[in-house]
Amino acid sequence: MRRTDLDKEKSGKMLTTEDFNFDLPEELIAQTPLKDRTSSRLLVLDSKTGAMADHHFYDIIDELEAGDALVMNDTRVLPARLYGEKPSTGGHLEVLLLTNLEGDTWETLIKPAKRAKVGTEISFGDGRLKAIVEKELPHGGRVIRFTYEGIFLENLESLGEMPLPPYIKERLEDPERYQTVYAKENGSAAAPTAGLHFTEDLLAKIQAKGVRLVYLTLHVGLGTFRPVSVDNIAEHEMHSEFYRLSEESAAILNEVKAAGGKIVAVGTTSIRTLETIGTKFNGAIQADSGWTSIFITPGYQFKVVDAFSTNFHLPKSTLVMLVSAFATRDFTLAAYHHAIEERYRFFSFGDAMFVK
Repeated sequence: MRRTDLDKEKSGKMLTTEDFNFDLPEELIAQTPLKDRTSSRLLVLDSKTGAMADHHFYDIIDELEAGDALVMNDTRVLPARLYGEKPSTGGHLEVLLLTNLEGDTWETLIKPAKRAKVGTEISFGDGRLKAIVEKELPHGGRVIRFTYEGIFLENLESLGEMPLPPYIKERLEDPERYQTVYAKENGSAAAPTAGLHFTEDLLAKIQAKGVRLVYLTLHVGLGTFRPVSVDNIAEHEMHSEFYRLSEESAAILNEVKAAGGKIVAVGTTSIRTLETIGTKFNGAIQADSGWTSIFITPGYQFKVVDAFSTNFHLPKSTLVMLVSAFATRDFTLAAYHHAIEERYRFFSFGDAMFVK
């Protein structure tokens, strides 16, 4: 069990969204990935003392010990941005697939949304892929249902583009650079970016050290694109994302815990999956799948995760709040200010932190 946020303990006041704000120079937002995934910088933060050390990502192996488990999200990003037109008017629409609800029905963001009323038909490419808008959602999204010839994923691979975040303006030369080297399960609208720093060679070295490599799946969805718009963070409604932890992975994690090893999560998606399961089963780890909308903020008591790696996130985001829940807001913001002073690269293609 971890202590609650220092600020909250001192004041007894609820933290606000503004409490997680910081000034980020735009030039620190990484626009392109480094040629060598492992050469990113790594800021190591001790969550108990606030001590920091500057390293490179390949040094993460020094933070892991034989008997630990390194838990990674094996979701694969879909080429989920589609450009279509309304056969009735010829008007152009941009469709971003967010979550596969069931069968051929998807939750999406459509631009311009005002042109996508219920009943609107959309045609993509040569018409092999079509869709109809079935529902308008409160946050402005749309539920659409596809019809198509052949296999849906093959149509998507042919017609779709990689949905890079809006703050990345540069063209990505190699779409695989926005996938982890272990990506396998199709379904994400965005990459679990903490995993982008690993190579097969680094993972092999980590495994050779005696660290267990464990995989789970969480398909990154709408929350990646939704800012916190309320002042009181307790009023923020989290999106739901699908997760899965297999029997094999659960068994390994239980073996590691029983032997006194650390469970080290790669990225906030892995943290949210593990803590969802830990919360659901009163601290126990079991194979499970379902939808999670867990919102981890200062005051949360971690049940499964002992340490983690993560990228540097947007100001006032739920992800900065999650890191602050583990390391306290004071230590987290101090680490972010250090990263800015030392010119670390931020966001999806940026550098990383290891929080222990």
